[in-house]
Amino acid sequence: MLIPFSMKNCFQLLCNLKVPAAGFKNTVKSGLILQSISNDVYHNLAVEDWIHDHMNLEGKPVLFLWRNSPSVVIGRHQNPWQECNLNLMREEGVKLARRRSGGGTVYHDMGNINLTFFTTKKKYDRMENLKLVVRALKAVQPHLDVQATERFDLLLDGQFKISGTASKIGRNAAYHHCTLLCSTDGTFLSSLLKSPYQGIRSNATASTPALVRNLMEKDPTLTCEVVINAVATEYAASHQIDNHIHLINPTDETVFPGINSKARELQTWEWIYGKTPKFSVDTSFTVLHEQSHLEIKVFIDVKNGRIEVCNIEAPDHWLPLEICDQFNSSFIGSKFCPIETTVLTSILHRAYPGDDELHSKWNILCEKIKGIM
Repeated sequence: MLIPFSMKNCFQLLCNLKVPAAGFKNTVKSGLILQSISNDVYHNLAVEDWIHDHMNLEGKPVLFLWRNSPSVVIGRHQNPWQECNLNLMREEGVKLARRRSGGGTVYHDMGNINLTFFTTKKKYDRMENLKLVVRALKAVQPHLDVQATERFDLLLDGQFKISGTASKIGRNAAYHHCTLLCSTDGTFLSSLLKSPYQGIRSNATASTPALVRNLMEKDPTLTCEVVINAVATEYAASHQIDNHIHLINPTDETVFPGINSKARELQTWEWIYGKTPKFSVDTSFTVLHEQSHLEIKVFIDVKNGRIEVCNIEAPDHWLPLEICDQFNSSFIGSKFCPIETTVLTSILHRAYPGDDELHSKWNILCEKIKGIM
């Protein structure tokens, strides 16, 4: 049963708040099941942060259900250039988000359900949560072969991954979140989660590739709506609470004071890219010159998402050393991103007005460099 969450409802998520309890009248005496009405990945991730930071979960666990429009979500300690095809994402308008939990990279769309289990640190139990999901699925389809693994994934028919897990454990609160593939675009998922970039050296957490399958490929009745209701029913029974899914608007400051600032932070370049662990790119490419191909070597160190060292080596007869050095110097301190590289190209053009041949070579170099960003 769905209930819109408003100030008229007799619910209060908060107890012993660190912020004013605006928008709430009463006190939750047990657990709660919430579902976001938003499909924006940043707003939904902000709900996780807000609940973790501001709710007293002692004796009041929370299940948060949410779905997103096409998005790629990387773990807290991951490198997006290693994990996904950023160029394709830009072309297709797919959002990139960095969550605050660890773990690997996942693709979200409206055919995927996200489940977040909030508890106190003492009550945190990933395996128990996954067993709950398995019970929910089998309540709908008893013959479904779904099992939780030691890696805290859910496997269908012993080989296809339908759910991946990540978590965050704070001083007092904790959450475990997982995906659940119902009808996700598998082709798009595979294309986006395949990095085309070569020569990256990094100590960032790497994702583990896996065969995936949608629940609806096994049983067409296992739609997102059916699975959400099944999980909510099983959660309510397990925690002895009312089987009501309370709809929330993750942008409503009267209910979640300060939440929009959390969402804005999650959208910043400094968070999404700037939090990438230090890495280097050691690669090469060729350019056409007088019916032959010349090799251009590239070595770049990136720290906090910005270029710290840049060494692009081109044959001296194609690009004089002093010009190449100026090209390298111009990149130092700039963001490792195509937009900034385009701006730098324009600046270099103005430094040498009228030199069309040099401009052409710089354009070629910049396009190649943008290709590895």
